Amino acid sequence: MAGHLKKQLKDAVKIIGSGSLLFASYLTAIGDERFYTNQLMPLLQRIVGAETAHVLAVKMIGLGLVPLNRYQDPASLEMNVLGLKFRNPIGIAAGFDKHGEAVDGLYKVGFGFVEVGTITPKPQEGNPQPRVFRLATDHAIINRYGFNSCGLAAAQQRLEARRDTQQQRSEAGLPLGINLGKNKLSQDAGADYLEGVRVLGPLADYLVVNVSSPNTPGLRDLQGKAALRQLLHTVLKERDALQGERRLPVLVKIAPDLTSQDKRDIADVVTELGVDGLMVSNTTVSRPETLQDSNKSEVGGLSGQPLKDLSTSTVREMYNLTKGKVLIVGVGGVASGQDAMDKIRAGASLVQLYTALTYQGPPVVTKIKRELEQLLKEQGFSSVSEAVGADHRGADTSTHKQSPLKEMVNVNVDTQHL
Repeated sequence: MAGHLKKQLKDAVKIIGSGSLLFASYLTAIGDERFYTNQLMPLLQRIVGAETAHVLAVKMIGLGLVPLNRYQDPASLEMNVLGLKFRNPIGIAAGFDKHGEAVDGLYKVGFGFVEVGTITPKPQEGNPQPRVFRLATDHAIINRYGFNSCGLAAAQQRLEARRDTQQQRSEAGLPLGINLGKNKLSQDAGADYLEGVRVLGPLADYLVVNVSSPNTPGLRDLQGKAALRQLLHTVLKERDALQGERRLPVLVKIAPDLTSQDKRDIADVVTELGVDGLMVSNTTVSRPETLQDSNKSEVGGLSGQPLKDLSTSTVREMYNLTKGKVLIVGVGGVASGQDAMDKIRAGASLVQLYTALTYQGPPVVTKIKRELEQLLKEQGFSSVSEAVGADHRGADTSTHKQSPLKEMVNVNVDTQHL
């Protein structure tokens, strides 16, 4: 009798275990948002290291192994800027798909545009590991990757192989951006960016000149007025020499750790030269006093929720300084529809995310789009374009109260060694 009961108990455990596994698999496949955020992603973070998880995520998405996505982008989310159609304004930021290996899978996740890179002319390993650190308590990441890149030749070969596919996607409102950087040991930054424009420009819908990573020695010095003007002047000249049916938009990615004078200088330069847009912003080397995770003292760029207010504040300031005439892509701490809406109302026409993908998984993209669609309706906007810069027009802000910018504390970081 006891043996029979024991066997029944074992069978029951097997059935329950199998059922639980099947149910978990079902929730994974259909992209259940709460399951990913509360169960699956925390579990994966406990058993897989940060950089390993990043590499695996790129490979899985590159293979098209992503949750089902039945959400249809509504007309209210469509944007037409930079001479391009964007099916929705939510993009994946550079830094996730560094080598252009998962572009089609990322569109499948639901992103309205994909930005690959940063790509440097020559292949380089980047900084020694460990170089990526989760701050789970703070929903943040600190990285000091240091532009690990496959190089222009490998990226060109990979993207050239899907050129026709991308052309179809771009026409359907799913553009591709390519983020360019310089090699760590390069003595001529300008030559590095020019080579990037020449080699990858023909494969891109827009290019980004990244002069703001904190993890490459001397890179942020290129944000100085004279250096930036010289660099962008030569980049734009190289862009104009490209053969193509349309002029390729060039944007500049800036840091959030800029003085008021720095921001004025950048606004003057991009306006004067006719740069097409600003990516605001890269990661920060400052640290909010609110950080709690034990990894908070790691050297590198901080991204995620703690960057949100600083980034949005920088979007607002750059929109003011450029009088709303230069397109802004808002990046930093976007994990909800409200976060996206805050940046749009502050002056961003498009929005990018990355860290939220780490903590909430692929379903976060649909969640943000669905919430943004609802917020537009609630606030009386028929489209995203109507909401861009609304906070600057004295619009009714009763449904939108800005959270005060958290006090940021500069960390004494020797960026020469990041």
